[in-house]
Amino acid sequence: MTIANTDQPFLANLLHFPRLLRRAGLSISLEQTMDFARALELIDLGVRDQVYHAARGLLVKRKEDFPLFDRLFDRFWRLHAPAREAQPQKTPLAPRHEEKQRGALSLAMLMAQRARQSDPEVDLADRANSYSPSEAFQQKAFSAMTPEELEAVKKLIRAMRWQVSQRQTRRRVLDRHGRYLALRRALRDASKHGGVPLRLSWQSRKIKARPLVVLADISGSMERYARLLLQFAYSVTQGITTVESFVFATRLTRITPYLRIKDIDVALAELAGTVIDWSGGTRIGESLQTFNRVWSRRVLRRGAIILIISDGWERGDAQTLRMAVRYLQHRCYRLNWLNPLLGNPAYQVRVGGLSAAMPFIDDFLPIHNLQSLEALSEHLAALR
Repeated sequence: MTIANTDQPFLANLLHFPRLLRRAGLSISLEQTMDFARALELIDLGVRDQVYHAARGLLVKRKEDFPLFDRLFDRFWRLHAPAREAQPQKTPLAPRHEEKQRGALSLAMLMAQRARQSDPEVDLADRANSYSPSEAFQQKAFSAMTPEELEAVKKLIRAMRWQVSQRQTRRRVLDRHGRYLALRRALRDASKHGGVPLRLSWQSRKIKARPLVVLADISGSMERYARLLLQFAYSVTQGITTVESFVFATRLTRITPYLRIKDIDVALAELAGTVIDWSGGTRIGESLQTFNRVWSRRVLRRGAIILIISDGWERGDAQTLRMAVRYLQHRCYRLNWLNPLLGNPAYQVRVGGLSAAMPFIDDFLPIHNLQSLEALSEHLAALR
């Protein structure tokens, strides 16, 4: 299926795929996009592997971007794949007439024509040797995964890129299109020319990412998810500079310094000797009260976003949890409660402590599989 007989909406969607990659953080130039458009004329658009290799070979420069590209391509192909009409079976073509072989050769020729002698060699590896999670794997609950699958999930979480919404600060920076006059700069320029300002400078509000605060439950009821949550907190801390992370069971422990260690194995080993209430009882309200009293003034400034990760099984006083969550909501920009049990369609909030806190939770979201993590990433980036 070439461009001549391809469904036009599908072709238009393919040309929008580079824009999707840019929004996800990949650096893609206009020249790469034009090369990708020309490559679509040389391949069979109905063959998934040909479109995949064309897009990855022409749009991705760095090896570390491959896992992110694979996830976006899988999602894009499921949403925009062309519908094939039922046709009568035809006589098989000889191998030398197969469209798949001709398309792959044409793509290689296109890349060879665009190459320069100074360009590094590119290995066009078969996609069968690369790992890309299927739809079933993305939707599979963490609690139902095998140890091998959990190890694969940890690598994918580590490779995820996180971005939080931005805010306007009070600080101003020079901007030729700004709306505020840089008065000090204008006066300084006027003092050099006899009190007459010959040049005006303008400013705009500085844009910065909002701080993110992670409060993760590592009590006994969360034991199945605790280590994956630490991988999640580590991935977020490595990708965003303004992150503060805490864990709690019967007490609150700040783990931010450990998650800034580049080696994840060293970081987790250090944490194992620091957190003394791992898989213990649950005192969510008292732990959040400690956070409010000791840490809130330091880390909840500048419109922070809070992520509380817990199943809500509170063994302490429900009223204490209610007041602590109420205080947090008033101090932050957005309060998100992530519950791994929410992935079960039959789940209902019946726990006394969590029920009392629900009126003060801005977003109540699941965190039970890879798909929920991707949805969380999009949610954080889309906040106003």
